Amino acid sequence: MNLWPERGWGAPSLVLALLVLVSLLLLLEGLYLLWRSAYGGPARQRRQRLLALRRRTQAPSALAARPAPSGPLGALLQRLPMIERTQLALLQANLRWQAGQLLALSVLAALIALGLLRLLHVPTGPAALTALATGLAPWVYLWLRRQRRLHTLQRQLPEALDLMARAMRAGHAFSSALQMAGQEMSEPMAIELRTVHEEVNFGLTLPQALAHLLDRVPLTDLRYFVVAVSIQRESGGNLADVLGKLAQLIRARLRLLDRVRVLSSEGRLSAWILVLMPFALAGLLALFNPTFMRPLWTDPMGITLLQAMLAVMLLGIALIARIVRIRV
Repeated sequence: MNLWPERGWGAPSLVLALLVLVSLLLLLEGLYLLWRSAYGGPARQRRQRLLALRRRTQAPSALAARPAPSGPLGALLQRLPMIERTQLALLQANLRWQAGQLLALSVLAALIALGLLRLLHVPTGPAALTALATGLAPWVYLWLRRQRRLHTLQRQLPEALDLMARAMRAGHAFSSALQMAGQEMSEPMAIELRTVHEEVNFGLTLPQALAHLLDRVPLTDLRYFVVAVSIQRESGGNLADVLGKLAQLIRARLRLLDRVRVLSSEGRLSAWILVLMPFALAGLLALFNPTFMRPLWTDPMGITLLQAMLAVMLLGIALIARIVRIRV
């Protein structure tokens, strides 16, 4: 006896509809949780407290030391909200570029790549994607250089704190200990400490120079050092012992971070395989069987499917990157 009518929805259709409904509900819940973590009430309160603290500080931004772009185009670029963040990222990467130069280089590289590919009669879709990737190359280089420099500074920070603590135990003042650390340390920590010492000698107060240091080196461990120095200046205490214990704490934290990276290496490798496998398979299929892959960028339905797949894959890459990023 057939329990399902011939017309209407059968059992597979109902199960499929139920799965689609559950998937949509889970997707909506995930998007809501992401929105709440970034823009909800607690996040908004944190931003308001940080904004109030930033307004109370008297230190100008470290970007003020950089020359502003001149001319009408420079004035127009200065009004864009992303220019200041880009200029700060360039400062943190120790690149002597201007944000407008980076933007112009990105646009020029994308236009040159698009023109060359169109001259070679490459279809519009792949040519546009390749030109977009070429235009993003300078930004990727900036991000990689900034991350590598911040990682090196984080590894050098305990040694610099120990050096300053030993100098202060030997009877030197904090400014002299800072100068000695700037002379004895290797780059890039040496240039940052020398910059702080030179700014103090040129008339800035120590809190202002340390605030500039935090702008150039946005590390949590370095913030602890700045807070310790500020508290010692206000309430007194043995700064040498504080710096020595802080160096020990940072070393223990780095050891724990290295251990976590080792234990999570399998998950990060799986994430890289999941991210790169679709692109590698698509490239191999396009190489060995181009007739099979050609409808993806020649047929309108194939182009629509390709765009949808790329959007979903970018969302998946963002979620995987968030999962495998472990903060210690």
